[in-house]
Amino acid sequence: MKRRSFLGVAGAGVTSTALGGCGAPVRLAAPPEKLAAEARFPGMPQDCRVVLDGSDNRLFGRIALEASRREVAYVKRRGGTPGPVDYLAISGGGENGAFGAGLLTAWTQLGTRPEFKGVTGVSTGALTAPFAFLGPDYDKDLERVYTDTSTADVMTSRGLLVGLLGDSLFDSAPLLRLIRRFVTPALLAAIAREYTEKGRLLFVATANLDVPVGVLWNMGSIAASGHARAPELFARILLASASIPGILPPVMFDIEVGSERYQEMHVDGGTLAQVVLYPPSLGGDDLLKEAAAVNLPNIGMLLKRRRRLFIIRNARPGANQETVERSTIVIADRAVATLIQSQGLSDLYQLYVIAQRDRIDYNVAYIPESFTDKLKEPFDQAYMRRLYGVGRDEMLNGSPWQNVPPGFNPTPIHQMALDSQR
Repeated sequence: MKRRSFLGVAGAGVTSTALGGCGAPVRLAAPPEKLAAEARFPGMPQDCRVVLDGSDNRLFGRIALEASRREVAYVKRRGGTPGPVDYLAISGGGENGAFGAGLLTAWTQLGTRPEFKGVTGVSTGALTAPFAFLGPDYDKDLERVYTDTSTADVMTSRGLLVGLLGDSLFDSAPLLRLIRRFVTPALLAAIAREYTEKGRLLFVATANLDVPVGVLWNMGSIAASGHARAPELFARILLASASIPGILPPVMFDIEVGSERYQEMHVDGGTLAQVVLYPPSLGGDDLLKEAAAVNLPNIGMLLKRRRRLFIIRNARPGANQETVERSTIVIADRAVATLIQSQGLSDLYQLYVIAQRDRIDYNVAYIPESFTDKLKEPFDQAYMRRLYGVGRDEMLNGSPWQNVPPGFNPTPIHQMALDSQR
């Protein structure tokens, strides 16, 4: 998102907001580090989330293998055999999520869009992910989110002074209402069916600021739990993944350790990674340790299937050039935007390394350099509609996919020596 425009809107609201009740909100303590592994979310299954610091690699392996077991059983009941595997990872990018939305709906139109075995989403990608996971039947909802949404549908200003003394400059209540409008019982039931019957996986990433560490939430497990609070937890996870620290308030999650209650503070998943698939520390040894417990036959055959990763990077590969004013706020804003841009590129390279290691075909699409429009205000509908059209055009006019990250030359340097000897 464009932080400079956010600061401008917030500053404009200073005189219109009362100062009463503007102290920092209170919260419960985070669980002590020695008890963190025992923390549970009331009513939720133990596999409802995976911590991305390597400590939950075996848990992730168990989730993946159990999902494969369900997939095999589903295919066998229909007299078939498991086919190729496709994954989709959707990045953050705020309003730029319109690009990915356009790309996905055009992919449906072409008739070549696969049913993804696994979908991950970060920030705006988290808002896209449930629709992308469920497929073409939800394209209209996806289109509406990224072409009909305005600033008023996402946030309201608290005023600069109140925001600085509280936990964010803006209130995200409108965004939560928007999410709740789309997270219907029918949507949750559809995600639960795909998870329990076909073994398909949907993950959304947030950042736990108390540790800090990235967290992948197993949205299929939550949807299938049948717990009365599952719909609200599902919606609040999506909200947390899109809550930019300082701009939108963090989302507090209540957890239990024995009889004690604690809270975790979660914010935009892009705080730690712009796009994720699974922890890079997850390896074959973790899967092998869990294979016996799952008792999955023909695991070798499953792992040898052709696998493809599709990444939607809701950003241009390079930043716009501009003359930066000698102003503290402007310089800080430009530096943060540069850091986010660099982090996003690094994440694409990390996924490339994972794909090479695990023999997964790597495909990435990103906003073309030719798109140079600038936002006039946060969630500028005209901007998002144009970018939605760009995503559609990229898909309909030819393959938007590149098989290496931006700026990477796959020809090794030693190849030059070999060529010179011929």
